[in-house]
Amino acid sequence: MTIDQFNFAGKKAFVRVDFNVPLDENFNITDDTRMRAALPTLKKILADGGSVIIGSHLGRPKGPADKFSLKHILKHLEELLGVEVQFANDCMGEEAAVKAAALQPGEVLLLENLRFYAEEEGKPRGLAEDATDEEKKAAKAAVKESQKEFTKKLASYADCYVNDAFGTAHRAHASTALIAKYFDKDNKMFGYLMEKEVKAVVSGIYITNVKGLRGALEAPKKKKGFFARFKKESK
Repeated sequence: MTIDQFNFAGKKAFVRVDFNVPLDENFNITDDTRMRAALPTLKKILADGGSVIIGSHLGRPKGPADKFSLKHILKHLEELLGVEVQFANDCMGEEAAVKAAALQPGEVLLLENLRFYAEEEGKPRGLAEDATDEEKKAAKAAVKESQKEFTKKLASYADCYVNDAFGTAHRAHASTALIAKYFDKDNKMFGYLMEKEVKAVVSGIYITNVKGLRGALEAPKKKKGFFARFKKESK
């Protein structure tokens, strides 16, 4: 399923974006490039008659911290989208669930920083520096278990899932990878940014391989070594 094929009318879409933007000492955004990159996807959903639940991280918090709160970008997000944006100050709290359930077509809800919860990254926190291997293993197992419920709850807010967070796509976090399994193949897709970047990567690999193949054909004396290497690199 592609985003252009999907009709968001009457649907609530959980959109994972990368709004990890730089802020100055007064919490003013100094570069909103990442926010602007997600606008085509967000506006497509709203134009279709859908509603948007935005999930993102900001910085590398080890728990709730004001300097990493997404509330600091709320006003600018409203200006970019041209609509009022609601805010839930705890992505797992009752407020988030209630506001998500009440969303009407054309409305937007921004969830608080997903990384305020260790479950987003799936890594234990608060371990003592002298923790034993057994303690580390147990802590990791515990957070992986609680991560399942964290992911399931995020997915429960929406009817469909859109991943447009290219900057974090390489990480197998709850909201960037694990959440996808809670939606069937017809209700999950890439946003425009992800779609564009993935196509560029695939195209780059293809062009590189074609150039290498052409070079091998033009230099038959070296073809054995090249094809062995080409085969290895293409796996």
